Amino acid sequence: MNCSRRRGTEALSGVPPPCLGSDTNFCAVLPSGCPIVQMGPATMRMVLTALTVASVVGGLVTIVIKHEEIPNYMAAMTMPFEARITNELAGLKPGDEVSFRLLVTDQEGWIDQITKTGATNVVEPPPRETFRRVRFVDPLNIGDAMPDYPFTNELGQAIHLGQFKGQALGLTFIYTRCPLPNFCPRMSINFSDACKKLLAMPNGPKNWHLLSISFDPEFDAPATLKNYAKRYERDTSHWNFATGALIDIDAITEQFGLMFPREGAIFNHNLRTVVVDAQGRVQKVFTGNEWKVEDFVEEMAKAAGVKDR
Repeated sequence: MNCSRRRGTEALSGVPPPCLGSDTNFCAVLPSGCPIVQMGPATMRMVLTALTVASVVGGLVTIVIKHEEIPNYMAAMTMPFEARITNELAGLKPGDEVSFRLLVTDQEGWIDQITKTGATNVVEPPPRETFRRVRFVDPLNIGDAMPDYPFTNELGQAIHLGQFKGQALGLTFIYTRCPLPNFCPRMSINFSDACKKLLAMPNGPKNWHLLSISFDPEFDAPATLKNYAKRYERDTSHWNFATGALIDIDAITEQFGLMFPREGAIFNHNLRTVVVDAQGRVQKVFTGNEWKVEDFVEEMAKAAGVKDR
């Protein structure tokens, strides 16, 4: 079975797709039966008002915005957004109230039509971290042995990382309700593409496995992960979804610098993707969401060929 992503009308992030009246200014073209605004294939449109710019970062390309609830899509929270028309950011300062349009496809999301609507306010200090740190762990660096963390996969089977020794192991961290395609959905799409490329590689390795680990065990039970996995055509002998005890999830994510403070049902998280070689040692850590599938596949092929030292 190939591992290309199944493209259909399912909700993007494990939440019901929006299907609201036309007076909401929020329309989706993904599911059938919804009011449609044609803005390109598979596009969502949302107009937000009276939002606060909490931070301007990344050379006026990414801004962190404290926004109100997007009904049936995302809770009120503070998170980064990609702005593609960068001249719209000229003159913005932390604390400015703005309005903007949010555009979401099945693979990415960004904002445009950014306009200052109100006075600059005092920026509140960032909230205290809400995620738990219950076990002292050292950071994992390249060449370090991967700890043998236990998890439960989407079939309800107990697994542990040590059982993959002898194989190249690719790890990424997600949660199924993640609403923006630039984050967890992109990691799943990347793994789907990587799976397909590894299977099609001439004289490619056979000893490899991909594991997508949810850091939301309260919601992402095995049955939920199994349903989420149906969005992607995959070879289950090479790719599983899993979660585990929060104490173990806290530990492994902290070791790779992944943070996921929670705001209601939403996690304001960063991204890490890891390649572990066939001898169980960390070979490569990809940060963020801009890494190339081809680079990941190259690292996996290299990791599969690592012999005992």
